[in-house]
Amino acid sequence: MAKERKWIIKEPADPEKVERLSTELGIDSVLADMLIKRGVETFEDARHFFRPSLGDLHDPFLMKDMDKAVERLRRAITSEEKILVYGDYDVDGTTAVALVYSFFKRYSQNVDFYIPDRYDEGYGVSFKGIDWARDNGFGLIITLDCGIKANEKVEYASAKGIDMIICDHHLPEEVLPPAVAVLDPKRTDDHYPFDDLSGCGVGFKLVQAYSQQYGIPFETLIPLLDLLVVSISSDLVTMVGENRVLAHFGLKQLNENPRKGLQAMAAISKLEPSHITIDDIVFKIGPRINAAGRMETGRLAVELLTASDDRTANEIAQKINDNNNERKSIDREITQEALNMVQEGTALTTRNVTIVYNPNWNKGVVGIVASRLVEAFYKPTIVLTKSNNFVTGSARSVAGFDLYESIESCSDLLENFGGHVYAAGLTMKESNLKTFVERIDAHVGEKITKEMLTPVIDIDSKLEFSQITPKFFRVLKQFQPFGPGNNNPVFLTENVSDAGNGRKVGAGGVHVKLDLIDEKQPFHQIPAIAFNMGDYYEYIKGGNPFDVCYSIVENFYRGNSTLQLRIRDIKEREEFI
Repeated sequence: MAKERKWIIKEPADPEKVERLSTELGIDSVLADMLIKRGVETFEDARHFFRPSLGDLHDPFLMKDMDKAVERLRRAITSEEKILVYGDYDVDGTTAVALVYSFFKRYSQNVDFYIPDRYDEGYGVSFKGIDWARDNGFGLIITLDCGIKANEKVEYASAKGIDMIICDHHLPEEVLPPAVAVLDPKRTDDHYPFDDLSGCGVGFKLVQAYSQQYGIPFETLIPLLDLLVVSISSDLVTMVGENRVLAHFGLKQLNENPRKGLQAMAAISKLEPSHITIDDIVFKIGPRINAAGRMETGRLAVELLTASDDRTANEIAQKINDNNNERKSIDREITQEALNMVQEGTALTTRNVTIVYNPNWNKGVVGIVASRLVEAFYKPTIVLTKSNNFVTGSARSVAGFDLYESIESCSDLLENFGGHVYAAGLTMKESNLKTFVERIDAHVGEKITKEMLTPVIDIDSKLEFSQITPKFFRVLKQFQPFGPGNNNPVFLTENVSDAGNGRKVGAGGVHVKLDLIDEKQPFHQIPAIAFNMGDYYEYIKGGNPFDVCYSIVENFYRGNSTLQLRIRDIKEREEFI
């Protein structure tokens, strides 16, 4: 069983504000409380929140260097210069490349795209990629989801007669690359109103700016939004502000008129047409698109996302699905090996940070394995392998701890590194490994607190099952799209039990399906699913009471919609009292 999690019920909002908003909107006070915690305090705020508008998007020219980027692109298109759209091999990078490539392909026949090879070139802009661009006559490279630290590569390209436009959303260094334009809302000198766009989001702002400048109707950009919602969901950027607006309309596009490639991917993932959710993207579509770059080449993903006919889309989707199945098999095998290393004491360290290393592991899955180890041991984790004679790997953190800062503190030992607070990649010489392990373990030990090492479930509110009415759920659904910063609310109901129909499901019976009742409404059953909680089955089957925290979701199956509780955690009553 995973490490026991601490339940924390959020402080309620100001009761007077809650009552006023509840009355004004005619909704349950629990919903009003959650709205106020999201900064929604008036009827007008609620109208904006519940009815996102594309009119709320910011002017793309508020982003630093946007005017330079648009002007350079215009020059390239009018002079029939060759333009290379270059992006990372993950979901964010490949959706960004597909979006920008699709758009500029309309206005120039001299546009191509390039995805670096994860194993041969590694993350970001590579010398090999620049050489390929030069050998094939490209005068301009647009980087997407990478490039913000590629100072040396930009200089190298410039010496070869190639200009670069950087579109990135990662944290920059003090000195920016000497590119024609550097679009990154995280630049310290950038005052763009929203700084948490995905890499694909920055690419979208570029095409929005180009359209705005040259009189291209905004409506022609709407078909690109299905790519954007896949990126926003998969890259786990905050689901607030501009991202929430773009994700809302992206989901609409994905469900009503998706591109061929995403339609094929949804079908192969066995998703219900017209009812695809953010969760479906995060758990079904995103991992499959990622698998192309992990197991074969990210180029396949872009070919899928730009496919113009059903046959091509279906063939590539099948190939990527096969890649994903292979990825899952390798991921399971390596995860088990890594778990054994930790349990047998052969990991490099498990003191303050879990670090495991095997030079034979597949580089494409080490990030997934790191996430699995965080789930198992709840510590910052780094999983390392060997590639091109360097030790390379992925890092994943726990909530509240900035692992990127710890990695940065060892930058003198690294060939390169990049990423975010909670997820990063790094490469070093093997001769530096021992020192790196000692230093990063010490750095994490100095910074991390006991509280950070305890997994927490934040609970929005206590709830009785009688409150979960059709109207309650109808309003709750309008809180979507859910994601970081606007998470699917978590509720706590105390003293519940199974009505007697509980059963184990899934391979090996790891999940539990239940019909829950609470003591106040013993005849009102609510279906629930508890993933990876098979260990509780015997206790529940015995008719014992327990407390449960959960999110409320809508299940679609063969055209029918049902409400279901997705259980986040269970506490046996005697443990909780």
